[in-house]
This record gives sequence, structure tokens and C-alpha cells, in this order.
Amino acid sequence: MKEFQYTIKDELGIHARPAGQLVKVAAGFACNIQVTGPTKKADAKRIMAVMQLGVKQGHTVTVTCDGADEDAAAAALETFFKENL
Repeated sequence: MKEFQYTIKDELGIHARPAGQLVKVAAGFACNIQVTGPTKKADAKRIMAVMQLGVKQGHTVTVTCDGADEDAAAAALETFFKENL
């Protein structure tokens, strides 16, 4: 299992556009990917679940990748968060 934390810098938090992009990146991997916000946990491959986290600027999320390609998934998602959120 691979895990990393990231503090959201985008002033709008995880809103529709980056949530959709996040789901597309996550869907490219076979492993299970969970995003844990301040109060909820969501499957990163489901856009409504990601948006319902209600993550705002300044919140820290934990991304957990568990499965066959977890190393590649964690690296790709960490890069995505740094570049987009």
C-alpha cells in the first residue's frame, strides 16, 4: 500500500473540473485508490464521491493506493495534485 498527503492550494478546493481530471487519472490504474478528506473517504474513480468530500483550500487529503500498480498510481496522482490542486 502506498500513501501520501497533500494540502490543497487551489482557492476553490476540489471542484468539478479538477475532480473530473482526478477521476480520469485514477481510472487509468487497476489498483484501489481512496481519497480521504477531513471528514469522509471516497473512491477516487467516482466523480460524485470525490466532489462530496467537500475539500476546500487548506484542507489536507490522504491518497491511498493499494494493488498491483500502486507505485505508478501514487506517483502519477501525487504529480497531478501538485500540478492541479
